[in-house]
Amino acid sequence: MGDLNLYNTRTRALERFVPLRERQVRIYVCGLTPSAQAHLGHARSFLFFDLLRRLLTHLGYAVTYVQNVTDIDDRSINRARETGEDWYAIVSGYYADFKSAMRRLGVMEPDAEPYATKFIPQIQAMIRALIERGHAYAVEDGIYYRVSSFPDYGKLSNRNVEELQAGARIDVDEHKDDPLDFALWKFAKPGEPKWAFEPYGDGRPGWHIECSAMSHALLDPEGVGFDIHGGGADLIFPHHENEIAQSEPLMAHPPMANVWLHGGLLNFDGRKMSKSLGNFEPLTDLLARHDPQAVRLTFLPTGYSKVMNFTEESLAASNVTLARLKKTYRRLATVEAREPAADARVLLPKVEAALCNDMNTAVALAELLSWAPEPSAHARYEFERALWLLGIEPTPAWLEEPKLELPSDLTARLQSELGDELALDGVAPEEAIARAIAHRTAARANKDWAASDRLRDALARCGIAIKDSKEGTTWTVAG
Repeated sequence: MGDLNLYNTRTRALERFVPLRERQVRIYVCGLTPSAQAHLGHARSFLFFDLLRRLLTHLGYAVTYVQNVTDIDDRSINRARETGEDWYAIVSGYYADFKSAMRRLGVMEPDAEPYATKFIPQIQAMIRALIERGHAYAVEDGIYYRVSSFPDYGKLSNRNVEELQAGARIDVDEHKDDPLDFALWKFAKPGEPKWAFEPYGDGRPGWHIECSAMSHALLDPEGVGFDIHGGGADLIFPHHENEIAQSEPLMAHPPMANVWLHGGLLNFDGRKMSKSLGNFEPLTDLLARHDPQAVRLTFLPTGYSKVMNFTEESLAASNVTLARLKKTYRRLATVEAREPAADARVLLPKVEAALCNDMNTAVALAELLSWAPEPSAHARYEFERALWLLGIEPTPAWLEEPKLELPSDLTARLQSELGDELALDGVAPEEAIARAIAHRTAARANKDWAASDRLRDALARCGIAIKDSKEGTTWTVAG
């Protein structure tokens, strides 16, 4: 088994992964802010980290995976004010939909799922420590982190502080000392949810401090760092940059996380997703229209850190990929699966090698699709294990032969393609195909190749692929 190599945003290098504790891996991933409907862009990071978690488990590590919930933020409060709904009812409803979608996508449950509002004491303790050490200060509207107190600010995102200061500004309702300073605690406005914080004032936590406090409490209470911190590329700045600035001044031995991993952004039909552009679709709606396993497969051909363009065509291609995997599984399913001897392993080492090379899911999937073993217990085990690594788990339905689903208008389309060449009025789609193939067989017998090609092409345009052999001509739905 080879080394696992990952691209570390912190060092901007591909590195061999070495856990800080023997055979243990601690991971913190920034989770959802459920103030609106989740979409597939939100899900991309969680799908990637699910793959990483599966690989690490497969490699023999004891993995602790923490993914937080930002259950208090400006947007949920504003929505509650606009609609008259309770802010927590809004958050709970959106998050329940998200959790249901994750289950359908086969994403494993986190080991811990901390909610920001459940960690108020830990958040306040961290803020007190930052004030005591000169890294934070209280003003009229809240408590802010003093960015100038942390010389390494900007190193994760590779940004120059002077340039950041030139482009920063202070909103009219903020009283911070410097435009780059950010809120740790926001004093409550009338009607907002609030928590007591003596002697400073009632209020609620800022966004960034919650992740620092929760990762410290759950993964690194000693302040010596944990293994992997991750999220989408859009979180590198300012969120992850600010987490480092808050956390490392209070640590015994920085860095906060040894490896920082970031997933690429997702475009829809070549554009950033937006309701105003008309390309926004809630994740729950998308999964109601498409097989969740096909949705999951759609992400594998693109490297996790790259920008990906999601289209209906790419999803259609994933349905074909899923059908191919099911076909291979049906060939192997009649043989009792059992773990192969080490010297009998053929597929798994190739899939492992691809994933250990900075999670190269494209090559791993290609290995699965190109594998055509003779049915055996070993082959079935390897295929099932490789599928599991990619988050694709066979169900009983995989054993069923696929049913041919012909378009209801196929007869009319074929009649339109062929004109008066065939009389197809009132004929069922299967019979229409049979008549077209019979007509083509007669044309081939008469060496009328032009007519043969015309009939073949007409069938193809209607979604029917034909294959000639010594035994005759067979057809299938193209895909």
